[in-house]
Amino acid sequence: MKHKQILATLFLLPGLAAPALAASSLPGPAFPQFNNAAQVNAACTLGLGAAKQRVVALERRPVNAGWLAAFDDFYAFLEDTQYPLEFVLNVHPDAVVREAAQACSLRWADFSSTFEQNAAVYRALKKAPQADAIDAELVRLSAGVFEDGGVALPKLKRQRAKALLDQISELDQRFNKNIRDAGTVVAFTEAELSGVPGGVWKAAKRDAEGRYLLGVDYPSYLPLMQSADDAGARERMWRAKINEGGDANLALLADITRARHQLAGLFGFDNYADFNLRRKMAKNAATANAFLADVKSRVVEGELKDLSELRAAKAQQLGTSLSSTTVNRWDTSYYAERIRRERFSVDQEAFRTYFPPQESLLFALRVIEQLMGVRYTPVAADLWHPDAQAFVVSDAATGKPLAQLYVDLYPRAGKYNHAAVWPLRSSATRIGRTSTAALVVNFDRRGLTLDEMETLLHELGHAVHNNLSSTRYASAGGTRVMQDFVEAPSQMLEDWVYDKQVLKLMAEVCPTCQPVPDALLDKAVAAKDYGKGSRFARQHFFASYDLALHAAAVPDPMALWARMEEASPLGHVKETRFPAGFAHLAGGYGAGYYGYLWSLVLAMDLRGEFKADKLSPAVGQRYRNIVLGQGGQKPAPLLVREFLGRDSNSKAFFDDLTR
Repeated sequence: MKHKQILATLFLLPGLAAPALAASSLPGPAFPQFNNAAQVNAACTLGLGAAKQRVVALERRPVNAGWLAAFDDFYAFLEDTQYPLEFVLNVHPDAVVREAAQACSLRWADFSSTFEQNAAVYRALKKAPQADAIDAELVRLSAGVFEDGGVALPKLKRQRAKALLDQISELDQRFNKNIRDAGTVVAFTEAELSGVPGGVWKAAKRDAEGRYLLGVDYPSYLPLMQSADDAGARERMWRAKINEGGDANLALLADITRARHQLAGLFGFDNYADFNLRRKMAKNAATANAFLADVKSRVVEGELKDLSELRAAKAQQLGTSLSSTTVNRWDTSYYAERIRRERFSVDQEAFRTYFPPQESLLFALRVIEQLMGVRYTPVAADLWHPDAQAFVVSDAATGKPLAQLYVDLYPRAGKYNHAAVWPLRSSATRIGRTSTAALVVNFDRRGLTLDEMETLLHELGHAVHNNLSSTRYASAGGTRVMQDFVEAPSQMLEDWVYDKQVLKLMAEVCPTCQPVPDALLDKAVAAKDYGKGSRFARQHFFASYDLALHAAAVPDPMALWARMEEASPLGHVKETRFPAGFAHLAGGYGAGYYGYLWSLVLAMDLRGEFKADKLSPAVGQRYRNIVLGQGGQKPAPLLVREFLGRDSNSKAFFDDLTR
């Protein structure tokens, strides 16, 4: 297939020169072009056919010292062949192409569930010679994938396991498609948008009555919820967002949880949570629930205090008595933002002028350059959308290309509407293989708030984990770590946006950008802890709901949510369907959402090594080598122990909770 080279689109302030585009090619393969459904279908069929041939060759290969390398070669082939097709269903601007990619993804899911029950390959994997601990860890991790796929089950149970795994994949695809393609818009009069920054709505499309049509994407949703003075406007926007996916997704989530329960039963478990967690750091649901109970005991007082302050702020604004004032769920962001402005003189919208989106990306990359000893060079690339751009990641000391990074910054119809990173390709030092990650966010073209800068650094942390992996095997590369550790490297970086020394790097990528005033940053730091009780209580609630949903009882998702939320301080709002949009639970985080808080414990412990200097190249290089570079070829607890010089503990996390 021929590739016409185009320049990545750069949105720059006047007077700021675009970074020079590298003349050299990407270190890995160019992203394949899918201009129509026929190309997707052809690539899908060709790739699956080649994969099946490679399975036969692997089955026939002698089990000798080279077998593990051959097994990993097959995994690398799958990454290069399957992953781009599954990625475009989340970002391609053409709905027909996305539909074809989704159908292809289900064909690959069928292939994967079949391969993971391949007894011949499994037996060879278990018998393959192991030269050292890295080989042993590869065998352990890979054997676990086969065993979770049902390879060791009796025939009838094995067949049932495959059917359930295929069903879960198909239901998850439908769940996400219902959200991605919903195209939800809410109509507002100009009066209803009082208080909302004009940049959010003045250029929006209008309906026949002249009302402004706003989507529920984050550049529209968050500013409105934080600043719309009209409570009715906030409520309508909140209900539109909270009901994403609707009744159809509630039914899909119920089907997913039932299928997972049945799958766990085939392996002798009475609940999916214990089945899923047995290979994670937590090991079982009891440990995860005990951890969450500890978190809850530390945040309940703060949550109630936050709610009391929100109620007081609302009563003061409306002139009502405190006893007669009720805080609704669509009030929380609005009054929390008012309190931040009044108490700390901090307005998130005020940061947009200091963080233009393209320059914010270059700033975030500069932070990693300074810290990790790498260089990001923009390169010409023909990608899935003109907004998407590509970078080569190189080692600063040697100039050696290490990886490539794709970035897609802005919202559009049909695009994945949150923030995430897709690890498209993993490194393998044994064959000089470089890695590739795609960072997908949905930022306002007017600029980023400080909260959104946190999000950018968080997601970049996942991409860096992929890009700076230096593992022997691709199948142990980058983010292929225990799931309750995978968020730690990204959560660790979130705190960097509050450091004055770090923010000074913006001048290096954008000399014409106005720097964040020290006084404004000081206020932001002071305001950072406000509302912490509520934020962590909500994360605790999500994680607790997830584990309860995957318990032995297999409750109805909506009934469970309503019952649990009704017991929370703000209660449950009738005719709302939050689980219908909780895509993490439908996908890979089912019975694993607790991992966000679990990883944060580790992240705060790791962050302590950078306390003296968040841009220390010495500490950054050590972190790159010991943690990021090792990917999953060492167990996560060992990586943390080697970096810290001790076992991790929760002191930093709980100290921060109660600060």
